[in-house]
Amino acid sequence: FSRDQWYRAFIFSLTFLLYASFHLSRKPISIVKGELHKHCAASHEVELSSYKEDAAQIQPVKKPSNISQCGWEPFDKNNYKQLLGALDYSFLCAYAVGMYLSGIIGERLPIRYYLTVGMLASGLFTAMFGLGYFYNVHNLWFYIMAQIANGLVQTTGWPSVVTCIGNWFGKGRRGLIMGIWNSHTSVGNILGSLIAAYWVSTCWGLSFVIPGVIIAVMGIVCFLFLIEHPKDISCSCTPSSVKMQHLLIDSENCSVSLNSSTMVAGEGRHGTSAISFLGALQIPGVIEFSLCLLFAKLVSYTFLFWLPLYITNVEHLDAKRAGDLSTLFDVGGIFGGILAGLISDRLKKRASTCGMMLLLAAPTLYMFSAVSKMGLEATVVMLLISGALVNGPYALITTAVSADLGTHKSLKGNARALSTVTAIIDGTGSVGAALGPLLAGLISPSGWNNVFYMLMVADACALLFLLRLIQKELRCNADHTL
Repeated sequence: FSRDQWYRAFIFSLTFLLYASFHLSRKPISIVKGELHKHCAASHEVELSSYKEDAAQIQPVKKPSNISQCGWEPFDKNNYKQLLGALDYSFLCAYAVGMYLSGIIGERLPIRYYLTVGMLASGLFTAMFGLGYFYNVHNLWFYIMAQIANGLVQTTGWPSVVTCIGNWFGKGRRGLIMGIWNSHTSVGNILGSLIAAYWVSTCWGLSFVIPGVIIAVMGIVCFLFLIEHPKDISCSCTPSSVKMQHLLIDSENCSVSLNSSTMVAGEGRHGTSAISFLGALQIPGVIEFSLCLLFAKLVSYTFLFWLPLYITNVEHLDAKRAGDLSTLFDVGGIFGGILAGLISDRLKKRASTCGMMLLLAAPTLYMFSAVSKMGLEATVVMLLISGALVNGPYALITTAVSADLGTHKSLKGNARALSTVTAIIDGTGSVGAALGPLLAGLISPSGWNNVFYMLMVADACALLFLLRLIQKELRCNADHTL
């Protein structure tokens, strides 16, 4: 390894661990849901009597006398799914709104400082949710405000790490490299699930406090060791802007020439001018991939927040075992992200790769809803397959595609646009991430099958928004063969 390669490997590993800690701190809420409404969710007798009492309109009067039988107040009500969905929605809605601002702010501040402050604040608000257990807090708004605050500060993470990794790696094998790198999402989810599940049945407050401490410690590591750009240490890792343009995917060579209004003024690779929001939207492909990610992330985050509770209801497992089992979805996601990156690099077709996986994901979700009721072994297999197909397109769009578009030739080498482009794509996707768990909370009382129908429709919509880009890639391929 040369000096440059050692630095590149170090930044790859560091940013991997930094963003894994973000997902590690998001995962506990999905594990703890089964404990917040423990007995009523697990016992058919209690649930049946609850519905009878509710029908007789005497439940609101009698409920406070036996709160302990149904979990943690205020999540011990019959509408617990809606209340738990409100926690997800408050976090994800704040995350979606904050993401659009985060990219713009992140372009104008040093990444190391911006990311450090975000991680320390995220650690504080993650732990704050768990402190509700130790201080015996039963106010719904306390937990909602903790989620909103955490959602806002967590938006500092994604634009920062993608910009940093984009600064250090060119486009040659970006799909494969970022496919491997993006497994930090699944690794963080798995670690977060295991940590939260360890304490969920005995002291669920620690399921939040420990991840909060971990992300805060990683924030200090970020401050001490993160190197934002190769030029900061006189490293020559990053290809020049001329070489970067030659490494663009072949399909871009077939695109219509951009007029002067689309060209975004830059000042070379070390330029200081930041791209505007509208300027970023004019980059070819940004709008299509953003809308595709909206629906792809809707599906992924519905699984992220509701899968453990679904497993608890269908397989009749306790919160800890359901949390452990749910990690298999993320294990599948690791392989899906790497496979999507490898295929897209080989074919030079990002949109077609995403479309192929989305096309397979919809029938797979239907099979999952049917097979998961047949036993634990079938559930394990379908979790792995579904995780790969659901998270593959999501991983590819948020990493390699975002980095490709953020260094598009229309930017004339202005590398500072990467943060804004990343934030627009992931921010739009986060709107779907907010809608998915909310819709799941509203639909699940009518039956889990309806939730899966909703997810299949979302996958179809994601594919629909990519059709124009897929057609363009196929047409370019036909022209090259001629």
